Amino acid sequence: MTPFIAEIIGTALLMLLGIGVNANVTLNKTYGQGSGWIVITTGWAFAVYVGVVVAAPHSGAHLNPAVSIGLAVANKFDWNLVPIYILAQFIGAMLGALLIWITHKDHFDVTADGDSKRGVFCTGPAIPNTTINLFNEILGTFVLVFTVLYFTDAIISDSETIIGLGSLGALPVALLVWAIGISLGGTTGYAINPARDLGPRIVHALLPLKNKGNMGWGYAWIPVVGPIIGASLAALLALVLA
Repeated sequence: MTPFIAEIIGTALLMLLGIGVNANVTLNKTYGQGSGWIVITTGWAFAVYVGVVVAAPHSGAHLNPAVSIGLAVANKFDWNLVPIYILAQFIGAMLGALLIWITHKDHFDVTADGDSKRGVFCTGPAIPNTTINLFNEILGTFVLVFTVLYFTDAIISDSETIIGLGSLGALPVALLVWAIGISLGGTTGYAINPARDLGPRIVHALLPLKNKGNMGWGYAWIPVVGPIIGASLAALLALVLA
């Protein structure tokens, strides 16, 4: 499996299970409806575990443009490979979102609230405040990347040499994402991943959903720019402390 395919499949699995738990908790007439924030954060943590286990041996399992950029800033990833990784991550994110629409179409149809439908696919602030919302996405991604840099050897020095997290390394990544979600995620929904948010947001905009409601485009730049800033700051600090 090539790194490009691995990032597509790994990110698609991440989105399938992550957006899947959003759908299960949010949409009407699912067995999980209303089961709450702990279920959502746990589901996303498990989703990360599955995606990393599959992709790690082949690509290092970035599954996140902010991680790819952060590793490159930290001199642990080849800048030439960043665009192809990001493309793969967006393809995977959109594929996972599309699959959840197919599996949950009946439940989307019986859910009237447009904001709830959008919330299955992408994040939004609990209290809109551009400065604080941006800071929260920066901080959450900073914690993600800074910590990853201390427990992973996910390095790609050229197109032939890959040292990935491995299956055992997937567990600490999942626990880290779980911790971020439980502790910091309640303000913005902790996108901490531009592909995770923007890819499914585009899918949501294109799908023939009933009562779609507001697209949330005014907020959409925050879960893209915030994670990139947070990842870059984490990498720079790691370089200073090295």
